Amino acid sequence: MMEYSVKQICEITGGKLLFGSPDTLLHHITFDSRTMLGDDLFVPVPGEKVDGHRFIGGAFACGAAASLTAKEDAVPSGDALPEDRAVILVDDTFEALQTIGRVRREQELKMPMVGITGSVGKTTTREMTMAALSAGGRVTGSIKNMNSQLGVPVTLCHMDETADFAVAEMGISLPGEMERLAAMVQPDVAVVTNIGVAHIENLGSREGICREKMKITERLPEGGAAVLNGDEPLLREFAKDKPFRTVFYGLGEGCDVTAKDIDLGESASFTAVFAPSLYGEEKEVFVQLTVPGEHHVVDALAALAAAAVLGVDAEDAAAELASFGGFARRWERIPLESLLLIDDSYNANPVSMKASLASFARVAADRRIAVLADMLELGPDGPAMHRSVGEFAAALPIDLFITYGTAIEEADAAISEAGKNVLHAKDAEDAARILGEIAAGGDAVLLKGSNSMHLDIIRKRLSEEMK
Repeated sequence: MMEYSVKQICEITGGKLLFGSPDTLLHHITFDSRTMLGDDLFVPVPGEKVDGHRFIGGAFACGAAASLTAKEDAVPSGDALPEDRAVILVDDTFEALQTIGRVRREQELKMPMVGITGSVGKTTTREMTMAALSAGGRVTGSIKNMNSQLGVPVTLCHMDETADFAVAEMGISLPGEMERLAAMVQPDVAVVTNIGVAHIENLGSREGICREKMKITERLPEGGAAVLNGDEPLLREFAKDKPFRTVFYGLGEGCDVTAKDIDLGESASFTAVFAPSLYGEEKEVFVQLTVPGEHHVVDALAALAAAAVLGVDAEDAAAELASFGGFARRWERIPLESLLLIDDSYNANPVSMKASLASFARVAADRRIAVLADMLELGPDGPAMHRSVGEFAAALPIDLFITYGTAIEEADAAISEAGKNVLHAKDAEDAARILGEIAAGGDAVLLKGSNSMHLDIIRKRLSEEMK
């Protein structure tokens, strides 16, 4: 973890100490006033709806040792400001936070850094990459969903500087964000999982998304490498005649790391094939995963490719991948008393929706029920994308669909036209009610939709009713 004095934070940010001791030591950094770990620096960041400066007093009450501020009048006065707490005045708290993260990377995080971006599969690929790299040493990396302009500098400050490898997830939704992230992370290996349509409203087109994502490579050092999904033509085209080393992974032809003998049962397995350029000779290694689906095979190939670039033994990396068991709300299997609930509702876009439905179609059950909600931030092509998902879903051995939302009605139409059963609910509460009345022993239930569609309401109610 980081260890900076208040004086050092002033020097890094160009800030002025308003109150407190310059010798106060800081070991954690946060922009959430409720999440103090001890010896914290609180960074109040102005948001669209709420200005974090309102919570400086609350941060101190929860144990913060110091706070940045860009507004002197936001600092508590009198008894509201404990004598042993420090306050540092800076021009811009958002810029200061990113500067602290960048300096920590440059001065203390000297290990090889893997940066991971893409429209789909970033977090799974991050976790699989950390597992694969652990075969070659200690790994530190991003936690939870800390992949944004705010989350990345916090991640960098909390990384273990004694680790052998570091992995940082990097997510963008607006033009210009990747330059900022890359300036902080400064990856030695840049992994791009795919180019989808998430945030296409803001980035204009898939080509625009590709341009923004690939700015992760602009900070690659001499000898650095880009690990790219070779099944994506946009990435193949973009990588032509670039000064960095390129390693392609995927299921198609011309990939440096690919898979054969794929078994997409309840838990996927395959044989990974490595080109001679990676280990000096062609290698084949069996890989057993604990999660299903072809998309997880591809994520595993990305992790193995990154490990190969950094010199980790292929057999050892493959063995460590078996330790990856998924995580909350990303294909999370929840066995209830008489049925299986699969919560894949962390987020949704056309690619992840189809991948989830395809995996669900292979789940052993007396009856499969898919609960689907809107996919958001798809721009003007959203209706066509929802209909495409509906057409895809209708061709699968799924017995019943329960949907809610406005955009998903396009999928409803495609499912109904194919002769499949679909029930449209008013909202999450209504969908939970319908599911509660229909679900029975032996069923498998899938929850899939964008995070803000509140599928957690359905999970909670079904879990309570089926205990």
